[in-house]
Amino acid sequence: MKPAPFDYRRPGTLAEAVAALAGEPNAKVLAGGQSLVPLLSMRLAAPAMLVDINGLPGLDTISVEEGGVRVGALARHAAVLASPDVRRVQPLVSLALANVAHATIRNRGTTVGSLVHADAAAEMPVVLSLLGGSVDVEGPAGRRTIPADELFVGPLESSVHHDEIAVSAFFPALADGAGVAFEEIARRHGDYALVGAAALVDGDEVSVGYLSVSDVPTVVDLSGVPIDEMGEAALERLEPAEDIHATAAYRAQLVRVLTTRVVRSAYDHAEGRA
Repeated sequence: MKPAPFDYRRPGTLAEAVAALAGEPNAKVLAGGQSLVPLLSMRLAAPAMLVDINGLPGLDTISVEEGGVRVGALARHAAVLASPDVRRVQPLVSLALANVAHATIRNRGTTVGSLVHADAAAEMPVVLSLLGGSVDVEGPAGRRTIPADELFVGPLESSVHHDEIAVSAFFPALADGAGVAFEEIARRHGDYALVGAAALVDGDEVSVGYLSVSDVPTVVDLSGVPIDEMGEAALERLEPAEDIHATAAYRAQLVRVLTTRVVRSAYDHAEGRA
């Protein structure tokens, strides 16, 4: 199947890109295209215009400071994954990116694009949510910062306005003494996860984020819960979905297993860092 007809713009500046989006409410931004292009080909999306931002300068940067990691809109998954500084300052980003699809997809797909695509089955949205990160967007009114807990508002729906472009994402650094872990279960390597879990522990504080469980990436505070009971405690806050890939009961069992596993791994990671 071929995409429905659409207009195509490749602006040379960020201001031109924002203006193009503002002039066409049914426009979409094209960056890596690894999520958007398949939707176009299956006609699950039919925008009137694509605004290709790949020609915009300065959006492919990866800035690493002691306070965290900032990833530009055109930085590819593979480049972020390959950065030893990213792995040092916030290792959860690297752990999750290693599970994103296949190398070919990571070579072209963008980390920021995955975030604003807002797929609850994707790895990076739950990482941003668990870490309390944010996304900066540019629109006609200027630049604003969207915290992760305000970014994901529904299935494949973010709070980025139609005339805004996500220009970067910020992942806070891992605190001294804290630990992280990430694991997912998929039918085949590179497939979307049936269930995935990311853990962040810092002393007695324990949070676990889940992907492919609910309509949006969901983070559950499990502080004070015995590790062997954390899976059941998490399910009190989750509503595992059923689809053609897995029943709700099977997803619930994966939540039980993965929760215990990633929390223990996160504590092991914290101990190793100490």
